[in-house]
Amino acid sequence: MNLLDKILLNKKKEISYKEKFYPVEKLKKNILFERTSVSLSENLKKSNTGIIAEFKSKSPSKGVINNTSSLEEVINGYRYSGVCGVSVLTDYQFFSGSNDHVKKSRFLIQDTLPILRKDFIISEYQIIESKCIGSDVILLIAEILSKEEIEIFSKLAKNIGLEVILEIHSESELDKITKNINIIGINNRDLRNFIVRKNNCLDLSSKIPNNYIKIAESGINDVNFILKLRKHGFKGFLIGEYFMKNKNPGKFCKNFIKLLLK
Repeated sequence: MNLLDKILLNKKKEISYKEKFYPVEKLKKNILFERTSVSLSENLKKSNTGIIAEFKSKSPSKGVINNTSSLEEVINGYRYSGVCGVSVLTDYQFFSGSNDHVKKSRFLIQDTLPILRKDFIISEYQIIESKCIGSDVILLIAEILSKEEIEIFSKLAKNIGLEVILEIHSESELDKITKNINIIGINNRDLRNFIVRKNNCLDLSSKIPNNYIKIAESGINDVNFILKLRKHGFKGFLIGEYFMKNKNPGKFCKNFIKLLLK
């Protein structure tokens, strides 16, 4: 069993537990369920940076990335650095994430920036949950979902006011793109072994239909590479580990954006 299979097995158990003790009807009573979301796609269209900065304290491949910077410090730092959105991991077992991290982030930034809830979404329950914890955007991973599931999940997300990033890793996943997707994310990381191949996003960029906003994910740590990606039509750049491995991720992010704007 590879790492991705282990993650998905654990995720199924996690969802089963939540559905039993925190049913959907109870979730929908949360005041955040009625909140109007902030659009990441619109922010990306207007942004002169395209940076989506991620709070990520641990990963299966790198282990602990940063266990000294608090969520409050990082999110507030990102907020004032010039990013167009923040990403927050919620998987606990493998990434030390938490739904509370999204809730706290929403409280900290209010409605000034959109929040991407980053997790392995395999159930409609998680989509409702995402809205109830304060998310504006969810990530659907093409590799772990069928086209039918992506159609169902993206339609549900749209109906409750969430935007959807469809993450793809290979050309074979292109046929899973559906009409309710807002953004296509090309991930340079192989989810089965977590190895990063930086040029993956460049190889696939021309194959994405022009009516979708494109973002690049994983292994992005260089301003010149971002400038190159922009020439290939990318509007957004999801960066987590590169910022988080520094003592002050928010300040490092701000300085990175300054370089990008020169």
